[in-house]
Amino acid sequence: MSFSRLTVLTKFTALVALATFASPVSIAVAGCSDGPDKDVNWSDCRKRNLILRGSTLTNADLSETDFTSTDLRDSKLDGANFTKATLLKSSMDGSTMVGANLSRAIGYRTRFHDTDLTDTDFEKAEMQRANFTGAAVRQVNFSKAELGRAQFSGAEIVDVNFEFANLARADFRSANLSGNINMAFAYLFLTRFEGQDLSSVTGIDQAQLDLSCGDDETKLPAGLSPSAAWPCEDE
Repeated sequence: MSFSRLTVLTKFTALVALATFASPVSIAVAGCSDGPDKDVNWSDCRKRNLILRGSTLTNADLSETDFTSTDLRDSKLDGANFTKATLLKSSMDGSTMVGANLSRAIGYRTRFHDTDLTDTDFEKAEMQRANFTGAAVRQVNFSKAELGRAQFSGAEIVDVNFEFANLARADFRSANLSGNINMAFAYLFLTRFEGQDLSSVTGIDQAQLDLSCGDDETKLPAGLSPSAAWPCEDE
């Protein structure tokens, strides 16, 4: 290699190195030791068995965070990202979670009692035996979610998408259903609809209804008939 080409190459290498060190690279690093605060990044952190009641975690990155058995009651969780978070036996009772993302979150006996879940996304979430008693379930996406034995007693369910959701043995008795409730292709094995008004439900067919539980007071969409197996025996 000639001297002139070597000189040019050396100068070019030096310039690249200088530019690399002179330009800061922004890398989002989880602050697992940071206290609860809005916009905090707890992604993939371990936050198990903690008392975080009354925390403000609005717009926080909580994706893949482990909240097993953690107390998050009465907290501000609006816009928080709980994607793939672990929420086993955690409690959100009385919290606001407007616009939160819980897609693919993993829960079991997770509590959302009296929680504001307006515009939340539970797509493909696993929420078996979750408790939504008294919750504001408005414009929520539960498509392809696992909601076996979930409790919706007293919940306000408005314009909710349950398409392809597993609602086996879920309990909708005394829930308030209104607006467009989409249950197309939902699995309704022994789903409790006794005394419920299903007239606003769309996408449901007779085969689905025949798997469910209802009674003489259950109101059905036009064209559907009560199942011959109604009423179901109490388990």
